[in-house]
Amino acid sequence: MKGFSRYSIGLPVVIGLAVFFAIFYKEYDSSLFRGLTVDAKMIAGVVLAVVLILMRDAGLMLRFRQMSAYALSWRQVFNVNVLCEFTSAVTPSSVGGSSLIVLFLKKEGVEMGRASAIMVACLFLDELFLVLLCPLILLFFSADELFGASNLFSSSIKLLFIATYSVVFLWTVVLFVALFKRPNYVKSLLQLIAKLPVLRRWKDKIEVFATDLALSSGELSNQSMHFWFKAMGSTCLAWICRFAVVNALLFAFSEQNGHLLAFARQLILWIVMTVAPTPGGSGVSEYMFKEYYESFFPIAGVALIVAFVWRIITYYLYLLLGFLVIPSWITKSKDKEE
Repeated sequence: MKGFSRYSIGLPVVIGLAVFFAIFYKEYDSSLFRGLTVDAKMIAGVVLAVVLILMRDAGLMLRFRQMSAYALSWRQVFNVNVLCEFTSAVTPSSVGGSSLIVLFLKKEGVEMGRASAIMVACLFLDELFLVLLCPLILLFFSADELFGASNLFSSSIKLLFIATYSVVFLWTVVLFVALFKRPNYVKSLLQLIAKLPVLRRWKDKIEVFATDLALSSGELSNQSMHFWFKAMGSTCLAWICRFAVVNALLFAFSEQNGHLLAFARQLILWIVMTVAPTPGGSGVSEYMFKEYYESFFPIAGVALIVAFVWRIITYYLYLLLGFLVIPSWITKSKDKEE
């Protein structure tokens, strides 16, 4: 936990705000604020967005309780969830908070084997949701609707999405095989891959994860269908509520419809953001949101303001919560160890 310094918190904030103000300065128009009126509709939409992100957290917390056979209290899963979200916020998206779930759960009294199983199961369910939802939205929308009019930006995003989705799909298949079919085979394969020169710096982490996969298989492969349906239900609740935050903000700041398309574009945005190099996707997320949702607002610049509100609710909130929770959590963990 020593890595959670003021620098790790400040860096993503600085990056995100710098990009926001740079774009705002470049595209400032006095008509922007004349087109915005704080009324009951706007307030209701923003409140709904906050409620949705709280429901999203409730879904994730419920999933932790289900996975632990309800051995964890609501306070404990609240701590674990906040710590995971905080870790995701201060690390590149490709690292994320899931890599430290085992540590957080272990500190809350979950034994190592069960903690590893919970981490792998949560990762598998999240990836499975994304993998299954992508083909579904392709049934309703064309590529031009999802990625925007054909230009260099949309073409680049489309290629990045296809490449990233392909990797996520293959990774989900690997997790399925490891959990339910051939855990030792996948473990050996990952250990072999970890020896590649290009992956040398991640060798230890890959080998630890390969071991966690094998351990998790024994914990999870014998679980009932009822167990998995409940866990998947919590997963769907969490992701749907997270994506629907944009719909609430669209209701608040725009008179246009297209809510289903706005929801679908959240999936595209999320898949693409998994390869963002900055902590929590700072800077990249704000820019991508503006480009992706500009057409939903009568005044183009409004999209940038909405992007900032969106990031406060879905990102900066977790930086604040982490800053508040971590000191007491570390103190409590030290007391337990003593």
